Amino acid sequence: MTEFGVIGADRPLVLVGGGRMGSALLSGWLARGLASQAVVVADPDPEAAARLAEQAPGVRVVSAVDDMVVRPSVVVLAVKPQMMDGVMPAVAVHSDALFLSIAAGKTLAYFAQALGKDAAVVRAMPNTPAAIGRGMTVCVANAQVADGQRRLCTALLGAVGEVAWVDAEKLMDAVTAVSGSGPAYVFYLIECLEAAAHAVGLPAELAATLARRTVAGAGALVEASEDEAPATLRRNVTSPNGTTEAALNVLMAENGLAPLMRHAVEAAMRRSRELSS
Repeated sequence: MTEFGVIGADRPLVLVGGGRMGSALLSGWLARGLASQAVVVADPDPEAAARLAEQAPGVRVVSAVDDMVVRPSVVVLAVKPQMMDGVMPAVAVHSDALFLSIAAGKTLAYFAQALGKDAAVVRAMPNTPAAIGRGMTVCVANAQVADGQRRLCTALLGAVGEVAWVDAEKLMDAVTAVSGSGPAYVFYLIECLEAAAHAVGLPAELAATLARRTVAGAGALVEASEDEAPATLRRNVTSPNGTTEAALNVLMAENGLAPLMRHAVEAAMRRSRELSS
Protein backbone atom coordinates (compact mmCIF):
# COMPACT_ATOMS: atom_id res chain seq x y z
CA MET A 1 0.00 0.00 0.00
CA THR A 2 1.32 3.44 -0.92
CA GLU A 3 0.99 6.64 1.09
CA PHE A 4 -2.20 7.21 -0.92
CA GLY A 5 -3.84 4.32 0.93
CA VAL A 6 -7.56 4.22 0.15
CA ILE A 7 -7.16 5.26 -3.49
CA GLY A 8 -7.33 2.33 -5.89
CA ALA A 9 -8.83 1.13 -9.15
CA ASP A 10 -12.11 0.31 -7.38
CA ARG A 11 -12.28 3.70 -5.59
CA PRO A 12 -10.14 5.96 -7.81
CA LEU A 13 -9.05 9.54 -7.45
CA VAL A 14 -10.92 11.81 -9.84
CA LEU A 15 -9.02 14.88 -11.01
CA VAL A 16 -11.35 17.52 -12.43
CA GLY A 17 -9.21 19.83 -14.57
CA GLY A 18 -5.98 18.96 -16.31
CA GLY A 19 -4.39 22.40 -16.61
CA ARG A 20 -0.93 23.36 -15.36
CA MET A 21 -1.62 22.66 -11.69
CA GLY A 22 -3.68 19.56 -12.34
CA SER A 23 -1.01 18.22 -14.67
CA ALA A 24 1.72 18.94 -12.10
CA LEU A 25 -0.23 17.13 -9.40
CA LEU A 26 -0.84 14.14 -11.65
CA SER A 27 2.86 13.83 -12.46
CA GLY A 28 3.73 14.06 -8.77
CA TRP A 29 1.23 11.37 -7.77
CA LEU A 30 2.40 8.92 -10.39
CA ALA A 31 6.05 9.57 -9.49
CA ARG A 32 5.22 8.82 -5.86
CA GLY A 33 3.70 5.45 -6.65
CA LEU A 34 0.00 6.05 -7.31
CA ALA A 35 -1.11 3.56 -9.95
CA SER A 36 -2.32 5.08 -13.21
CA GLN A 37 -5.38 2.83 -13.08
CA ALA A 38 -6.35 4.56 -9.84
CA VAL A 39 -6.79 7.97 -11.50
CA VAL A 40 -9.53 9.36 -13.73
CA VAL A 41 -9.11 12.84 -15.24
CA ALA A 42 -12.02 14.91 -16.51
CA ASP A 43 -11.16 17.76 -18.88
CA PRO A 44 -13.35 19.09 -21.72
CA ASP A 45 -10.42 20.53 -23.68
CA PRO A 46 -9.42 18.00 -26.39
CA GLU A 47 -5.85 19.29 -26.51
CA ALA A 48 -5.48 19.02 -22.74
CA ALA A 49 -7.00 15.55 -22.79
CA ALA A 50 -4.58 14.42 -25.48
CA ARG A 51 -1.63 15.89 -23.59
CA LEU A 52 -2.66 14.17 -20.37
CA ALA A 53 -3.17 10.84 -22.11
CA GLU A 54 0.36 11.10 -23.53
CA GLN A 55 1.79 12.30 -20.22
CA ALA A 56 0.26 9.51 -18.18
CA PRO A 57 -0.45 6.30 -20.13
CA GLY A 58 -2.99 4.18 -18.31
CA VAL A 59 -4.82 7.12 -16.76
CA ARG A 60 -8.40 7.28 -17.97
CA VAL A 61 -9.23 10.70 -19.45
CA VAL A 62 -12.83 11.73 -20.07
CA SER A 63 -14.28 14.92 -21.50
CA ALA A 64 -16.89 15.52 -18.81
CA VAL A 65 -17.43 14.66 -15.18
CA ASP A 66 -20.76 13.11 -16.20
CA ASP A 67 -18.82 10.54 -18.28
CA MET A 68 -17.21 8.98 -15.20
CA VAL A 69 -18.67 5.60 -14.35
CA VAL A 70 -16.79 5.37 -11.06
CA ARG A 71 -17.26 5.79 -7.34
CA PRO A 72 -14.37 8.06 -6.37
CA SER A 73 -12.61 8.03 -3.03
CA VAL A 74 -11.21 11.52 -3.65
CA VAL A 75 -12.32 14.30 -5.99
CA VAL A 76 -9.63 16.90 -6.68
CA LEU A 77 -11.12 20.11 -8.05
CA ALA A 78 -8.47 21.82 -10.17
CA VAL A 79 -10.66 23.93 -12.46
CA LYS A 80 -10.70 27.70 -12.62
CA PRO A 81 -12.99 29.32 -10.03
CA GLN A 82 -15.35 30.63 -12.70
CA MET A 83 -15.88 27.07 -13.95
CA MET A 84 -16.68 25.59 -10.55
CA ASP A 85 -20.44 26.13 -10.67
CA GLY A 86 -20.57 24.08 -13.85
CA VAL A 87 -18.95 20.98 -12.36
CA MET A 88 -20.61 21.00 -8.94
CA PRO A 89 -23.85 19.21 -9.93
CA ALA A 90 -21.92 16.31 -11.47
CA VAL A 91 -19.55 15.80 -8.52
CA ALA A 92 -22.16 16.43 -5.82
CA VAL A 93 -23.60 12.95 -6.37
CA HIS A 94 -20.39 11.51 -4.90
CA SER A 95 -21.09 12.92 -1.45
CA ASP A 96 -19.15 10.18 0.35
CA ALA A 97 -15.88 11.18 -1.35
CA LEU A 98 -13.24 13.50 0.06
CA PHE A 99 -13.21 16.78 -1.87
CA LEU A 100 -9.93 18.65 -2.29
CA SER A 101 -10.21 22.05 -3.99
CA ILE A 102 -7.32 24.16 -5.25
CA ALA A 103 -9.60 26.86 -6.69
CA ALA A 104 -8.87 30.34 -5.36
CA GLY A 105 -11.75 32.18 -3.74
CA LYS A 106 -14.06 29.20 -3.34
CA THR A 107 -14.77 28.92 0.38
CA LEU A 108 -15.74 26.00 2.59
CA ALA A 109 -19.19 27.57 2.85
CA TYR A 110 -19.50 27.53 -0.94
CA PHE A 111 -18.77 23.81 -1.02
CA ALA A 112 -21.12 23.11 1.87
CA GLN A 113 -23.90 24.74 -0.12
CA ALA A 114 -22.99 22.94 -3.35
CA LEU A 115 -22.15 19.50 -1.93
CA GLY A 116 -24.16 19.34 1.28
CA LYS A 117 -23.16 20.08 4.85
CA ASP A 118 -21.94 16.52 5.47
CA ALA A 119 -19.33 16.55 2.68
CA ALA A 120 -15.68 16.38 3.75
CA VAL A 121 -13.91 19.29 2.06
CA VAL A 122 -10.33 20.55 2.11
CA ARG A 123 -9.54 23.92 0.58
CA ALA A 124 -5.94 24.35 -0.57
CA MET A 125 -3.85 27.18 -1.97
CA PRO A 126 -0.82 25.91 -3.93
CA ASN A 127 1.57 28.01 -5.98
CA THR A 128 3.18 27.71 -9.39
CA PRO A 129 6.57 26.22 -8.35
CA ALA A 130 4.54 23.03 -7.89
CA ALA A 131 5.20 22.57 -11.61
CA ILE A 132 8.78 21.58 -10.73
CA GLY A 133 7.99 19.90 -7.42
CA ARG A 134 8.97 22.97 -5.39
CA GLY A 135 5.53 24.29 -4.51
CA MET A 136 4.17 25.59 -1.22
CA THR A 137 0.58 24.67 -0.39
CA VAL A 138 -1.50 25.71 2.61
CA CYS A 139 -4.72 23.86 3.49
CA VAL A 140 -7.76 24.30 5.68
CA ALA A 141 -10.34 21.59 6.35
CA ASN A 142 -13.97 21.65 7.35
CA ALA A 143 -15.20 19.81 10.46
CA GLN A 144 -16.18 16.73 8.48
CA VAL A 145 -12.58 15.92 7.44
CA ALA A 146 -11.11 13.06 9.48
CA ASP A 147 -7.46 12.81 10.53
CA GLY A 148 -6.77 10.13 7.95
CA GLN A 149 -8.21 12.33 5.22
CA ARG A 150 -5.98 15.20 6.30
CA ARG A 151 -2.97 12.89 6.03
CA LEU A 152 -4.12 11.80 2.59
CA CYS A 153 -4.39 15.42 1.43
CA THR A 154 -0.92 16.10 2.82
CA ALA A 155 0.40 13.18 0.78
CA LEU A 156 -1.40 14.27 -2.40
CA LEU A 157 -0.24 17.87 -2.19
CA GLY A 158 3.17 16.91 -0.82
CA ALA A 159 3.87 15.22 -4.15
CA VAL A 160 4.58 18.70 -5.56
CA GLY A 161 6.24 20.46 -2.61
CA GLU A 162 5.74 21.46 1.01
CA VAL A 163 2.38 21.44 2.78
CA ALA A 164 1.15 23.39 5.80
CA TRP A 165 -2.25 23.60 7.51
CA VAL A 166 -4.17 26.42 9.16
CA ASP A 167 -7.18 26.06 11.44
CA ALA A 168 -8.89 29.35 10.55
CA GLU A 169 -10.14 29.75 6.99
CA LYS A 170 -9.84 33.54 7.23
CA LEU A 171 -6.04 33.10 7.09
CA MET A 172 -6.31 31.76 3.54
CA ASP A 173 -6.60 35.33 2.21
CA ALA A 174 -3.20 36.14 3.70
CA VAL A 175 -1.80 32.83 2.42
CA THR A 176 -3.04 33.70 -1.07
CA ALA A 177 -1.39 37.12 -0.87
CA VAL A 178 1.97 35.76 0.31
CA SER A 179 2.63 32.33 -1.22
CA GLY A 180 -0.15 32.04 -3.79
CA SER A 181 0.68 35.34 -5.50
CA GLY A 182 4.24 35.50 -4.18
CA PRO A 183 6.03 33.86 -7.13
CA ALA A 184 4.84 36.75 -9.33
CA TYR A 185 6.49 39.22 -6.95
CA VAL A 186 9.79 37.36 -7.30
CA PHE A 187 9.46 37.18 -11.08
CA TYR A 188 8.90 40.93 -11.14
CA LEU A 189 11.97 41.44 -8.93
CA ILE A 190 13.98 39.57 -11.56
CA GLU A 191 12.49 41.79 -14.28
CA CYS A 192 13.42 44.93 -12.33
CA LEU A 193 16.95 43.74 -11.56
CA GLU A 194 17.46 42.83 -15.21
CA ALA A 195 16.21 46.26 -16.35
CA ALA A 196 18.44 48.04 -13.84
CA ALA A 197 21.46 46.00 -14.98
CA HIS A 198 20.78 46.89 -18.60
CA ALA A 199 20.26 50.56 -17.68
CA VAL A 200 23.73 50.80 -16.15
CA GLY A 201 25.37 49.48 -19.32
CA LEU A 202 25.39 45.68 -19.19
CA PRO A 203 24.47 43.88 -22.42
CA ALA A 204 20.87 42.66 -22.42
CA GLU A 205 21.75 38.95 -22.48
CA LEU A 206 24.23 39.27 -19.62
CA ALA A 207 21.80 41.44 -17.63
CA ALA A 208 19.13 38.74 -17.94
CA THR A 209 21.54 35.98 -16.92
CA LEU A 210 22.83 37.89 -13.90
CA ALA A 211 19.32 38.73 -12.67
CA ARG A 212 17.99 35.19 -13.05
CA ARG A 213 21.01 33.42 -11.58
CA THR A 214 21.40 35.85 -8.69
CA VAL A 215 17.80 35.49 -7.51
CA ALA A 216 17.76 31.71 -8.05
CA GLY A 217 21.08 31.29 -6.25
CA ALA A 218 20.04 33.50 -3.35
CA GLY A 219 16.84 31.48 -2.95
CA ALA A 220 18.79 28.23 -2.96
CA LEU A 221 21.17 29.64 -0.34
CA VAL A 222 18.24 30.59 1.92
CA GLU A 223 16.86 27.07 1.60
CA ALA A 224 20.24 25.48 2.31
CA SER A 225 20.88 27.75 5.31
CA GLU A 226 18.05 26.50 7.53
CA ASP A 227 19.74 27.68 10.73
CA GLU A 228 20.32 31.21 9.48
CA ALA A 229 17.63 33.82 9.05
CA PRO A 230 17.49 35.81 5.80
CA ALA A 231 18.50 38.88 7.81
CA THR A 232 21.69 37.07 8.87
CA LEU A 233 22.49 36.12 5.28
CA ARG A 234 21.92 39.74 4.27
CA ARG A 235 24.29 41.02 6.94
CA ASN A 236 26.89 38.42 5.93
CA VAL A 237 27.15 39.90 2.45
CA THR A 238 27.01 43.54 3.56
CA SER A 239 30.42 45.09 4.20
CA PRO A 240 30.51 48.40 6.10
CA ASN A 241 30.55 51.33 3.68
CA GLY A 242 30.59 48.90 0.76
CA THR A 243 28.55 48.63 -2.42
CA THR A 244 25.87 46.38 -0.93
CA GLU A 245 25.32 48.78 1.97
CA ALA A 246 24.95 51.66 -0.47
CA ALA A 247 22.18 49.80 -2.30
CA LEU A 248 20.48 48.65 0.91
CA ASN A 249 20.37 52.22 2.17
CA VAL A 250 17.96 52.83 -0.70
CA LEU A 251 15.99 49.59 -0.42
CA MET A 252 15.70 49.81 3.38
CA ALA A 253 14.76 53.48 3.53
CA GLU A 254 11.53 54.55 5.19
CA ASN A 255 9.76 54.53 1.82
CA GLY A 256 11.76 51.58 0.46
CA LEU A 257 10.98 47.96 -0.27
CA ALA A 258 9.49 46.90 3.11
CA PRO A 259 6.46 49.23 3.08
CA LEU A 260 5.99 48.68 -0.65
CA MET A 261 5.89 44.90 -0.15
CA ARG A 262 3.51 45.26 2.78
CA HIS A 263 1.15 47.41 0.68
CA ALA A 264 1.34 44.87 -2.16
CA VAL A 265 0.47 41.94 0.14
CA GLU A 266 -2.37 43.93 1.72
CA ALA A 267 -3.77 44.73 -1.73
CA ALA A 268 -3.66 41.06 -2.73
CA MET A 269 -5.31 40.05 0.53
CA ARG A 270 -8.14 42.56 0.06
CA ARG A 271 -8.74 41.26 -3.45
CA SER A 272 -8.76 37.68 -2.18
CA ARG A 273 -11.47 38.62 0.31
CA GLU A 274 -13.50 40.27 -2.43
CA LEU A 275 -13.28 37.16 -4.61
CA SER A 276 -14.33 34.95 -1.69
CA SER A 277 -17.42 36.99 -0.84
